[in-house]
Amino acid sequence: MKHTLSVLVENEFGVLARVVSLFSARGFNIESLCVAETLDPTLSLITIITHGDEMIMEQITKQLNKLINVIKVTDLTARKFVDRELILIKMKATRTNRAEILRISDIFRGKVVDVSHKTLTIEVTGDEGKLAAMIELLKPLGIREIARTGKIAMLRGAQ
Repeated sequence: MKHTLSVLVENEFGVLARVVSLFSARGFNIESLCVAETLDPTLSLITIITHGDEMIMEQITKQLNKLINVIKVTDLTARKFVDRELILIKMKATRTNRAEILRISDIFRGKVVDVSHKTLTIEVTGDEGKLAAMIELLKPLGIREIARTGKIAMLRGAQ
């Protein structure tokens, strides 16, 4: 089962390396990893997407909590949360498909961030389903390149 972990850590040199090495040393895969400073510049929030059953997730959580610079580990999976990802899609743009690319981009609330004679680059944010649907519609039109940020997540409401 896919799990979304939110890990609050001290914003210090080497903390991310220790968190990632914990996963690799135990043979756990990280599907997505995103880290950024919080409102407090001494803290960073790491969002990790990984797979595992309840026993594996319990082991990962306990091991993360043992790391000195880790302040709090939250498995968001069983709770109500919002997640988003940013994706940049560079499209092969011709006279015949340019209008269709723009139409699909508008439907998914995408924004054109770069234009050339031969390409269009679109920026889109959303959940995994929205991005997958957009990619499927754009594939036949000629995707040249995709860059993704990885997911970020936050609990809903006042939780």
